[in-house]
Amino acid sequence: MRLIIKRVLLCILMGLFSVGPAFAVNGAKLTMEQRLQRIERILQNQSLADLVLQVQQLRQEVRQLRGDLEEQKYNMDGMSRRQRDLYVDIDQRLSRIQSGGAMSPTPQPVTTPVTPPPASVAVGQTATVSPQPPPETPANAAIGGVTPPDPKKESEAYQAAFNLLKQGRYGESITAFSGFLRDFPGGEYEDNAQYWLAEASYVNRDFDTALGEFTKIMENYPDSPKVPGAMLKIGYIQYEKKNWAGTRNILKQLMDNFPATTESRLAQKRLQRLTKEGH
Repeated sequence: MRLIIKRVLLCILMGLFSVGPAFAVNGAKLTMEQRLQRIERILQNQSLADLVLQVQQLRQEVRQLRGDLEEQKYNMDGMSRRQRDLYVDIDQRLSRIQSGGAMSPTPQPVTTPVTPPPASVAVGQTATVSPQPPPETPANAAIGGVTPPDPKKESEAYQAAFNLLKQGRYGESITAFSGFLRDFPGGEYEDNAQYWLAEASYVNRDFDTALGEFTKIMENYPDSPKVPGAMLKIGYIQYEKKNWAGTRNILKQLMDNFPATTESRLAQKRLQRLTKEGH
């Protein structure tokens, strides 16, 4: 059917551009069939030229897309590196602040008061003084209680978990931080470990788990410097979950309680974004 339609169109074209049953090419007259074949070859050559042009255009577009893809990959890798460097910088600063603030003053010698003998003891008699229990020290305080964690082992375990996070191995870092919190309760890095455990879930877009872990920081470590960051991430999670009222509530609470912080400025920007979006 297509061939018939094509030949009809060719006949119409021949009728438009020629008169009579035949015309001369190089002195020889061509029949109707020969004229049709000639026009078909011309059209086929034109179609091939169009196809070649289209292939060239497609190749150029593929090269352009490949270049755009490589540029996007480079930008994403750079963002990941900057994010990991930011994690390291923030954690190191907070660790230095906590180490400086947690230094205890030099212990003073304990003076045990001498109890005078009772007034009823006659002069010349020897008063019997009951021995007083020794003052409680960290060494004997651990007896019968919870032995404090080894600071070296605690630091090594924390750093190992944090290195996994920096390398982008978020699933492994979640397991490592969970084990750290189990093995070193009440340790120096406990609030930091809790924060990065929540952060690893947040980066994995496991928002429900991250929300619960960030909330633990506010509940269990209210005096931790990680609280503003946890509140900011809770606001971000509520935004992702499209809980606009919850987003505004926690971010305003952050700005009221920690006004002179980077987290407060970021909270203000997110609230402005909510307003622009009409939420």
